[in-house]
Amino acid sequence: MANPDQAYDEAIELKEAGKLDEAVAKLEELAKAEPDFALAHAALSVFYGKLDRHAEAVEQAQKVCDLEPDDPFSFMAMSMVCQKAGDLARAEKALSTAMEKQWAARKPPEA
Repeated sequence: MANPDQAYDEAIELKEAGKLDEAVAKLEELAKAEPDFALAHAALSVFYGKLDRHAEAVEQAQKVCDLEPDDPFSFMAMSMVCQKAGDLARAEKALSTAMEKQWAARKPPEA
């Protein structure tokens, strides 16, 4: 397999060419080979959502949050995925976490 960045770029090119199923297959292969590559999981989450595979989209979004626990955007994306999946309680929790992390990032360090 190409390096993770190249494989990711190839998957995005497939998606842009209208080959969403092939892009998903490429990303699944990448995520399996490189389980800590958060971009693969993030893209899978979005692409699964486009295919109405919402449970899988949520699972991938959760993996991104697990890999990037200090990134507010990861939790914001998780919230949106959960909303589309109809899991409003989980969406609200993820949104709250995103806001907490955003505020924590703005807070000046204590002396």
